[in-house]
Amino acid sequence: MFKQIICIAAIATVITGCASTKDANKPVPVDATVLEASLNQQEINIVNAIDSCKEAQSASMTTLSAQLEQLNAQVATLKKDKTAVVPVITPAQCPPSPLQGKFILGAVEDVFIDELKASFNTRIDTGAESSSLDAHNIILFERDGNQWVRFDVFTNGAKQPAQTFESKVERFVRIKEADDKTDRRPVIHAHLEIGKYKAETDLNLTDRSHLEFPLLLGRKFMQDIAVVDVGQTFIHGKKKGGSASSASK
Repeated sequence: MFKQIICIAAIATVITGCASTKDANKPVPVDATVLEASLNQQEINIVNAIDSCKEAQSASMTTLSAQLEQLNAQVATLKKDKTAVVPVITPAQCPPSPLQGKFILGAVEDVFIDELKASFNTRIDTGAESSSLDAHNIILFERDGNQWVRFDVFTNGAKQPAQTFESKVERFVRIKEADDKTDRRPVIHAHLEIGKYKAETDLNLTDRSHLEFPLLLGRKFMQDIAVVDVGQTFIHGKKKGGSASSASK
């Protein structure tokens, strides 16, 4: 459009180029030959100007056509690659946790024993292999051809009366004591709760009244399910609704 305006302006300039700057009131003698030559020249100039405009428009159309063909080619390429697989950059994965799904225990935890309906301050001891419960008046007896055990536990602390429980004996273990003697202990199966976690384990019954904690959990309990942070205690709090049994002493 801008080029067309330029062409029209050029044509107008050619038409008015021969206009006299003299006073219009004064008559000017006209020579027919000169006038004809001038008109012919103006016609030539106008035709040349029109031809120039046509050439400019033609060049512009050629450029636009080339650009349109280029755009059509790009669109065709995009349509062709529409179904192509776009690689997805996967973010780097965090290294696997060293805990491997295990929960953490402090050096001392509140442990609820479902069979006794009581909670105990418990030593979590990686140095001990098995787990043991403070029990008194341990009596073995037979029931329906199976070995059973009757025992007393201070579920409310050593200053309160003990409660009597009975349980099937799973097996017997021999524990080597500090004086090189061995102690044969009955083992019962128990269901434990530590905070929101639940687990099962075997507990051997023995008199722990000379020790600080009535319940001890050893390596067999922690294996594959927990790790111990010895710098912390009671990580999982205390179970509501259970009797709180502190140290036997």
